[in-house]
Amino acid sequence: MLTGEVFVQEGLISPAQLQLAVSKQVELGGHDPIARVMVDMGLITEKDRVRCMGKVWEIPFIEIDEVTPREDAIELLSPQLAKRFKALPLGRDEFRVAVAMANPLDVFVIDELRLSTGLEVQPLIAVEEDLLKAINLHYKTDVGQMEAIAGVMKDFDDFGIDLSATPDDAERGSESEADDAPIIRLANMIINQAVADKASDIHLEPRKEGLIVRFRIDGIMIEAMNLPKKVIAPLTSRFKIVANMDIAEKRVPQDNRISAVIGGKPYDFRVSTLPVVYGEKIVMRVLDKGGINVGLTKLGFLPHNLKILEDMATRSYGIMLVTGPTGSGKSTTLYSLINQTNDGLKNIITIEDPVEYELDNINQCSVNVRAGMTFAAGLRAMLRQDPDVIMVGEMRDTETATIAMEAALTGHLVFSTLHTNDAASAPSRLMDMEVEPFLISSAINAVLAQRLVRKICDHCKESYTTSRESLLRYGFPVPDDLGQDTNGEVTLFRGKGCEVCKQTGHKGRTGIHEVMVLSEEIRDLILKRGSVHTIHKLAIEQGMKTMQMDAMSKILTGVTSVDEVIRVIYA
Repeated sequence: MLTGEVFVQEGLISPAQLQLAVSKQVELGGHDPIARVMVDMGLITEKDRVRCMGKVWEIPFIEIDEVTPREDAIELLSPQLAKRFKALPLGRDEFRVAVAMANPLDVFVIDELRLSTGLEVQPLIAVEEDLLKAINLHYKTDVGQMEAIAGVMKDFDDFGIDLSATPDDAERGSESEADDAPIIRLANMIINQAVADKASDIHLEPRKEGLIVRFRIDGIMIEAMNLPKKVIAPLTSRFKIVANMDIAEKRVPQDNRISAVIGGKPYDFRVSTLPVVYGEKIVMRVLDKGGINVGLTKLGFLPHNLKILEDMATRSYGIMLVTGPTGSGKSTTLYSLINQTNDGLKNIITIEDPVEYELDNINQCSVNVRAGMTFAAGLRAMLRQDPDVIMVGEMRDTETATIAMEAALTGHLVFSTLHTNDAASAPSRLMDMEVEPFLISSAINAVLAQRLVRKICDHCKESYTTSRESLLRYGFPVPDDLGQDTNGEVTLFRGKGCEVCKQTGHKGRTGIHEVMVLSEEIRDLILKRGSVHTIHKLAIEQGMKTMQMDAMSKILTGVTSVDEVIRVIYA
């Protein structure tokens, strides 16, 4: 605990000034630390506060702008981890790395740094604002992209758009200016860059100081561009015009779709706007219509789980549930399961919200709540269409879930998704939705739970050693027969960071899975409303490989990294 006396002892303030700060602290309710109060009062600087913190904690203070980090130290940490941890590696030797940190007492961050770098961490304390500037300086944005943006912005200025107009004036006038070359070039640059980077989403976020463009790549938000404030209104209008939205309406959310051919490939962009403080936030979901990775063998299933799923896809009736949070690849897995059954001899119908990818020989319906086409209404209609296989995009309510269960019991093979954290939680979630236990027990064949993790970049993959105990500390199910050297260390893998993976150390994603097959014993537990823990324990005893076990297998074989699995499962 940092007390005011430290600053008196350092000669930074007088006892009288300390008393003033204590009185101010009490006035503010006593919740703010005394050192923070003194900074706000101007009695000490932020640098003084941080330096004294380091002295009390016996952690060296470093003037981050007076040192030059070594290149071999910088390469130990990806830009994303450096920004996430607020940590900058400065130097290293064979056994340890010196890291400037905003909070050097965060043992969890230090543990993750140790796992990520494979070295012991010597923490140093630095002023957070200076540290963040240094991180941005030493993990630079792509120079070519910056030059391209600068060129567009120069053309933007030269084109003569009235930058002194208010946002309202700019937006009203921008419909006629929508064909202005600089705006078109800037909009196209954003789209093309997102497609080239294989982004799943494009985020345009107006802030007080300008427009931030961020891409979601392999599930992670990455800042791609930082544009000046003057482009917010015209660029927003440009995307709204292309998406056939009302550019005059900016008080309510809007959504629509853009279709485009980029590099000879068809793409769909689901465009959504949301009014925020400094304009309208635009999010575009990028759908590569020709690039969906359909096929169970392409989704990272280990042989044990793949065999179970292939068996489930050949069943003639029953339900196969895919569970996981938003963005865990459930839709792709459903498409793959349906494709497995698509032999041309069956009538396959889907109802989705919305239809993301079009598949051959499959009848796909889209939810339209305003028109009365809900999941439940669509499912009822589908059952009158003589289906063999049905896919329900999501079980959101009791009615949809109950109809799907009854359809499974009357000779239809049903695939659907549910939002649960693991496979064993699915029956409990359905009971919470007031679906009868006897329907759940009788209808469900199996439940698949999954997450998506980033794969280690093949171009910069490297091996390192760590102790078995460090893995156990994070709860990894480390096999007892795991190969270890004489020092009790195991060999793992990580991505060093390169141009191919944009210095992240990861490229592409794969799934980690667990498949719970409903045995007679598990069905009996469901009928008795058994707890999630009891069902989970019994499933493991009967051979279920948990997601943690699946992840551990992929860590040991160099498919993914420890820090990535921690981020997805344990964080």
